[in-house]
Amino acid sequence: MNPAEKFIKDKLDARRLDGSYRILKPENDLVDFCSNDYLGFARSAALKELIANELRENDIKSIGSTGSRLISGNSSYIENQEKEIAAFHNSESGLIYNSGYDANVGLFSSLPQKGDTIIMDELAHASIIDGARLSFANRYSFRHNDLASLEEKLKHAKGNCYVVVESVYSMDGDTPPLKDISKLVEQYNAQLIVDEAHAVGLYKRGLICELGLEDKVFARVITFGKALGCHGAIVLGGNLLREYLINFSRSFIYTTAASFHQFAAIKMAYKHLANADNTIEQLNSNIRLLKKSLTAGLKLQLIQSDSAVQCLIAGNNKKAKALAATLQAAGLDVRPILSPTVPKGSERLRICLHAFNTPGEITILAETLNKYNDAG
Repeated sequence: MNPAEKFIKDKLDARRLDGSYRILKPENDLVDFCSNDYLGFARSAALKELIANELRENDIKSIGSTGSRLISGNSSYIENQEKEIAAFHNSESGLIYNSGYDANVGLFSSLPQKGDTIIMDELAHASIIDGARLSFANRYSFRHNDLASLEEKLKHAKGNCYVVVESVYSMDGDTPPLKDISKLVEQYNAQLIVDEAHAVGLYKRGLICELGLEDKVFARVITFGKALGCHGAIVLGGNLLREYLINFSRSFIYTTAASFHQFAAIKMAYKHLANADNTIEQLNSNIRLLKKSLTAGLKLQLIQSDSAVQCLIAGNNKKAKALAATLQAAGLDVRPILSPTVPKGSERLRICLHAFNTPGEITILAETLNKYNDAG
């Protein structure tokens, strides 16, 4: 075994020892309580038909895009779509990326410069952290949803300052005090950037639109792989920001553009979303049902959340895995979230609710958790 292979083996062995070793799992027949398909768009026959019709009507000759958008991969179809999506979210402009990860890395690696400051919530997504690391800007994190901690960091900010939060946090499911944060950011002449990945759909146009804060936010990241059921993302902001990203965002510039099929899926997902009010209400009804069904005497901490993401803190990897195994044995696909994805001591079950989950399925989920808790 050469030194590189020994390093790899040692790292993997360490993961196995602390219970955090990751493996890929194929699809299963369990009831879905783990995917981000909150509105059921990914499994929607109606959306599938819309996409098929869009593909037939446009009669695209090329399977792939054939190049980056700056060379051969761009089209008026894509640019018109960016304008339509920006208008839907009450934004001046937008630029589509191949994924949410690409969007955050591209935005945060190119916009803040050396001497600038990025202040992010301590629970910010890995893609935000990775992009910030590439920027060479000063980086600080503040305590989760803590205004006093944020203000303390703002007092020491240098250069252009960007404050980064998520409107719904992916691993806790909670929301920050966005109105108060926007006021504080404005007070210190900083710029607010909000990742709306897990908010769009639950809040039809996202939480920023729901709260009427569009003019208070410098940029938003909207992803299409959660409630919209497809893939990709868009960075929303002003026309100047779009032009800047086209010229300086490496994850946009140096990648092959997505295929026409992906753009058609995104366009039709938005068309489907425009008529999804009843589906959104069903999702919210299911969220209320689960929270009501869990007994008040639960020993496991249920993180306060009104979103589709509901989390029960297990406290360590072993217990999180055991809880997940109990639910999976009952036919429910709930996955454990282990450290280092979340900090040690906060290992958890991450329950994702969907509009398509039935009241009976949710009742079984709650009863199984309650019985497990009763058993200690």
